[in-house]
Order: sequence, then C-alpha cells, then structure tokens
Amino acid sequence: MFRTLALYLLLPAGSALAASPVFDVHVHLRDGATSLQAYEAEVAKAGIELSGIGAMWFGGPHQARAGDLEAIRAGNDSVIALAAAHPEVLPIATVHPYDGQAALDELARVAAAGVKVLKLHAHTQQFDVDDPRVEATARRAGELGMSVLMDNAAILPGDNQKLFNLAVRVPGTKFIFAHMGGLEFRFWNILVLARTADGFAMDNVYFDISGPVLLAAGSPLEDEFTWTLRNVGIDHILLGSDYPQISLEKMAGALEQLDLTDEEKARIRSGNARRLFGL
Repeated sequence: MFRTLALYLLLPAGSALAASPVFDVHVHLRDGATSLQAYEAEVAKAGIELSGIGAMWFGGPHQARAGDLEAIRAGNDSVIALAAAHPEVLPIATVHPYDGQAALDELARVAAAGVKVLKLHAHTQQFDVDDPRVEATARRAGELGMSVLMDNAAILPGDNQKLFNLAVRVPGTKFIFAHMGGLEFRFWNILVLARTADGFAMDNVYFDISGPVLLAAGSPLEDEFTWTLRNVGIDHILLGSDYPQISLEKMAGALEQLDLTDEEKARIRSGNARRLFGL
C-alpha cells in the first residue's frame, strides 16, 4: 500500500499546485534509485505533494528489443526491486510482443511479483499494433490483472485508429494511452459516438495527458482540449510527466490552467490513478 510522500515545500495559501497530491503515472527512472532521488527532489522543490509514481526503466536509451530477453528481464527486476525499497513507486514492466510465448511467460512472472502495469511502445520497440502478437500480449496482461500503458503520441500513421481497434478487440484489458494522441487528440472524441453503439462502452480506455496538456494550455486549442477531456470522461484521465523529458511541475501547472472544476482536477491529479490501480 502506498504511503503519501511528505516531499513538498509549502506554497502560499490558495496555490493551485498545493491543492491536492499528484500521482505521476509516467516516470522514466533510467538510473534506478539515483533517478528517483533526483526526480523526488525536483518535485519537492516545486512544492508538489506526491501520492505515487508510475515508474519504468524502459525508455530513452534503454529499449526493450525483440529477442533481448535477458536485458528485458533484468530491467523489469530493477524496477521491481526499486518499488520494494520505495513504497511510493508503482513498478511498470515491459516485454516485446514479438517474443511470443517468452513474452507471455515474462508477463506472468512480473505479475506474480506484484506488477500492475505493462508498458509497450510501438514506435521505439518497432512493432505493429495490428500484429496478432500484440493482441495476445494485451489480452494476457488483462487476464493477469495488469493495465497496458501504450504510447499514443501519433508518431506512426494510424496510431489512434489501431489503438482504438485493439481496445475494442480486447475489452477485458484496461488500456492507458499515453499522450492522448498528441496533437491528434481530437480523434478520441469518437468515443462519444462509439458509446452509442451496442457493446461499445469503451470503459477500458484511459488517457495519460502528458504532452498535449502542455501544448493546449494557454493556446487556441485549450477549449477544444478541455471539451475532449470531458467527452472521453474525466474519470478516465490521468496525469503524467514523462520525466525526465518534461517536469511534473510543468505538466501540473498546465493542468491548472484548464477551465476544469477543482473536483475534476483532483481526480485527474491522483484520484483516477489510485482507483485504476486499486490503491
């Protein structure tokens, strides 16, 4: 069970960032405890209270390539060990879908160790979301009680559409689409129409808004972005930083600029993540 970190500086009364704690669902800790210490110091300096950290070793210079089974296992073990030593950390593991049964075996192993989230990244891992092996991996993750965090920055053609179809084909798995389509976030308003069809509740889709929230806040897109968040469902929106690429201070500050109620912001900052991960 997570302990809320008392790692924040007091801000002036009424400060938006001090309003409620933040569960940062998207943190890359490439150097383990050293990265965690640097991240927490940065967050504390910004005056942000943390309620949890979704941490992964995978990303940037550390990629999970097909066939590199030993490196993937070692990386997963490193974040599992980090979480064991730091209860604020929610470990996020990875596999490569093209490793077939070996990937499914690794999923079972990390799930048994308490991992609740699997991260997959089609662009950097160089796989096609439409490949049947991706569906098999996502399906098995759901069977093991794991959510699947997938990159959704719309870097590759058809990114949004392929992820939509994957979520439809695997309704028993909860998906978190990171970056919410980037500047193609408009696509996800299709959920309003999809939900009018029988069997298309799409309640298994969540969004990490790291990235586009920073671009939308204070821009001509801000009203449309806020409208999209409400269309897909505030209860399905999560806040991530994508640290070290972007700071949590910037992401949380951008969220505060949006014309949302305090209750909606509190759910996005922490409440939705804690409910999704059963904390």
